[in-house]
Amino acid sequence: MITGPVTATTIMPTNTLMTEAVTLPALYRLLAFLSPSFPVGAFTYSHGLEQAIEDGTVKTAEDLSRWLEDILRHGAGRSDAILLKASYDATTRGDEGSVAELQELALALQPSKERHLETSAQGTAFLAAVRQSWRPDSNSPAADLFRRRAEDTGQSWPYPVALGLVAAAHEIPEDAALVAYLHAFAGNIVSAAIRAVPLGQSNGQTVLASLEPIIFEVAAVAKQASLEDIGSSTFLADIASMAHETQYSRLFRS
Repeated sequence: MITGPVTATTIMPTNTLMTEAVTLPALYRLLAFLSPSFPVGAFTYSHGLEQAIEDGTVKTAEDLSRWLEDILRHGAGRSDAILLKASYDATTRGDEGSVAELQELALALQPSKERHLETSAQGTAFLAAVRQSWRPDSNSPAADLFRRRAEDTGQSWPYPVALGLVAAAHEIPEDAALVAYLHAFAGNIVSAAIRAVPLGQSNGQTVLASLEPIIFEVAAVAKQASLEDIGSSTFLADIASMAHETQYSRLFRS
C-alpha cells in the first residue's frame, strides 16, 4: 500500500503557489468528501442562481462567470473559506468551545431562510455520512473532538464548519481542503446553471476553468484571515436567494 506524500503544485501567474504535501489516504478522502456523489444533496441547491436566471440577470456563460467571481471573492465563497479555516484550526487544537461558537456564527450569518437551509442541511448530512462510513481512527486531539461532537446527532451543522472539523480529524491539509471546498462550491453552481440557463457542458467547464486563479486567490486570503475579516458585499445574490422563496416555478431548494 502506498501512503507516502504526494506534493501537488498549483499554477498561478507567478508560478509560485504550492500546497502542503498530501498523503494518498488524505487525498482519497478529500476526493470522496467533496465528490458530487457524496450524500449531501448539493445538486438540489442553486445559491439563488435560479432566481437570477429567472429575472434575466444570468443568461450567458459570461454572466455566470461574473456572478460566480463576485460570490467567491466578496460573498459566501470567501466567508465560508474563512469559517472552514477557523473550524480546521480550532479542531486541530482540540478547542471544542470554539467549534461550537463557529457553528452558531456560521448559521447566524446566513442572509435568508433558503441559504440557512442550504448550509445547514448539507453540513448536517455531510457529518452524518462521515459518522456512518468515514470515522477517523487516530487518537489526535482533532479526531477525539470529532468523536465527541459527531455523537450529538441533534445538532445543525453549517457546511464549511463541518468540513473543517472532518478535514482536521482526517489530517487533510488545510490549504487542500480550502481549494477543494471552493471548487466544489463553484462546481455545484455551474452544474445548476447547465440545467437551468441552460448552458452546454463545454461552456460550464470553460467557466469553471476560468475560476481556477480566483479560487486559489480566495483560499490564500482565507488562510491569512481571522473571523473579524468575515463580511460580504453580494447584495444581488442575497436578494435573489430571498426572492427565490416565492418563485413560482422552481427546480432547486435555494
